[in-house]
Amino acid sequence: MHLPMAFPRSIIFLRAAILLLLIHAGHCFYLPGVSPQDFQKGDPLKVKVNKLSSTKTQLPYTYYSLPYCRPDKIVDNAENLGEVLRGDRIENSPFVFKMREPQLCNVVCLLKLNAKTAKKFKEKIEDEYRVNMILDNLPLVVPTKRLDQESPPLYQLGFHVGLKAQYAGSKEEKYFIHNHLLFTVKFHKDMQTDSARIVGFEVRPFSVKHEYEGEWNGTHRLLTCDPHTKRTVINSNSPQEVEAGQEIVFTYDVEYQESDVKWASRWDTYLLMSDDQIHWFSIVNSLMIVLFLSGMVAMIMLRTLYRDISKYNELETQEEAQEETGWKLVHGDVFRPPSSSDLLCVYAGTGVQFFGMILVTMLFAVLGFLSPSNRGGLMTAMLFLWVFMGLLAGYSSARLYKMFKGAEWKRIALRTAFMFPATVFVIFFVLNALIWGQESSGAVPFGTMFALVLLWFGISVPLVFVGGYVGFKKPVIEDPVKTNKIPRQIPEQAWYMNPMFSILIGGILPFGAVFIELFFILTSIWLNQFYYIFGFLFIVFIILLITCAEITIVLCYFQLCSEDYLWWWRAYLTSGSSALYLFLYATFYFFTKLEITKFVSGALYFGYMLIVSYAFFVLTGTIGFYACFWFTRLIYSSVKID
Repeated sequence: MHLPMAFPRSIIFLRAAILLLLIHAGHCFYLPGVSPQDFQKGDPLKVKVNKLSSTKTQLPYTYYSLPYCRPDKIVDNAENLGEVLRGDRIENSPFVFKMREPQLCNVVCLLKLNAKTAKKFKEKIEDEYRVNMILDNLPLVVPTKRLDQESPPLYQLGFHVGLKAQYAGSKEEKYFIHNHLLFTVKFHKDMQTDSARIVGFEVRPFSVKHEYEGEWNGTHRLLTCDPHTKRTVINSNSPQEVEAGQEIVFTYDVEYQESDVKWASRWDTYLLMSDDQIHWFSIVNSLMIVLFLSGMVAMIMLRTLYRDISKYNELETQEEAQEETGWKLVHGDVFRPPSSSDLLCVYAGTGVQFFGMILVTMLFAVLGFLSPSNRGGLMTAMLFLWVFMGLLAGYSSARLYKMFKGAEWKRIALRTAFMFPATVFVIFFVLNALIWGQESSGAVPFGTMFALVLLWFGISVPLVFVGGYVGFKKPVIEDPVKTNKIPRQIPEQAWYMNPMFSILIGGILPFGAVFIELFFILTSIWLNQFYYIFGFLFIVFIILLITCAEITIVLCYFQLCSEDYLWWWRAYLTSGSSALYLFLYATFYFFTKLEITKFVSGALYFGYMLIVSYAFFVLTGTIGFYACFWFTRLIYSSVKID
């Protein structure tokens, strides 16, 4: 007696719990990642250098590709797969820090520029390259004050190699290098043990033409920066010019600041979100779309379908039994296999693979497992998940293939395993060749390329075949109604039911649900900023899922009502067309937000956005297709057919 009551209550409780989780996840948390390291006073701190990066070229270079001061021996850090694909190259540096021991005017080296080295520095300054460093796994940042003085400062990753400016009274632009660095190491002290943990790593770069007396021997005291006379660098009033024949002395200061920030919260300042109102606005805007579509679907399901099914089931008692109209008329053709059904199976399988990968990645990110301290962790996780989700791809495509009366499951498994990855690999290979031609560290080394191919052929392909075998062994999905031997003629359609028109209309709403969040994702990828609001992203992903399903169901219902039963491909393309709007938006973003001028950088941007759009097409198309597949089976199984 009590079971029927308990069931709705448990559903309500579950929904409330999910809603609370989503609201909490909006301001996503993370696990700090690596274990903390305690430093005593005087302990050496290892400062590492990472790539040189630029938002103007999108081509990273190794730190020592510029003639900076070098340590006695350059040691490479072991990078994970994601770091290598991002172009990270982490190496040791000549900077020597000692915990809680401030340093002033430490000389690193003197560099005499020739025409070649001056040209290298000028090119990097022209392209606005930034130097990235790491201390205790924290990236180096330049704090900049906001217009609102009370707000915490904005952090920019890395400092500029130099700057272009003019001398007073001159119109000629000169190049100046940042050769003096004022490092600030923030630490949180343990009162009981006197040990400390690093919680911040900041820098203020200066350009200073250092002066010294006599011949340089490496241990000279500088006239422009001397701790003994308390003469320190506080501005760039006499900057160091970059010209052949110039001597550049590289120096640095280190200061230590005690901080209240605990080690577990040290990433909070990096990930501080200044505009979460925009994200909430985006979600509310998307929810409006969802509510509108849900209303339409509910109206179709409850009012129209209920009325239609009741009417069809009572038809034999009515005179108009001879004049059936609407979606029931096409019951004998609605489950007729579509043209190019093999290709549809492949795309549906690949979409399920994508869906599985994104869902699991999102859940891990929302629960905080993909820590920002684990550089490249997100990309590595996505690659491995993609490979293992091959099992679902093979299973889905084989099940669908068997339903379409297919017999050669190995052929469909082979196409599923190769079609999407091969297309992406060809684009990736061409882009990699272009990056390699620019001698950038962003070029994926041969060893990593081999590892990617090994993941594909060694794990993904066999798993697709295993999934295909299991899927094909399952009993065939039975159609709820029989299919006629002779196809029915489709009547002439109204202009608004034209396939191209309805497909293009269908893609607008799913894109509308995600485009605000898309702006932040593009900014994080191409403008080198942190993106760590997976809570918002997860909510937007759920909204995208619902929007794709509902818009496809609505348009599919209208299509069947106008006696057009060719819904298979149209269902896939209706929600999949949102990828076209995504690519158009990426093009708009390129011309309005980015300052990319080089051909290779532009090719890189459009190549990667093409891959993203293609993946988005496969994902959204599959969601729409399976929603429509479920809908048609549901409505035709509810009707009595003689």
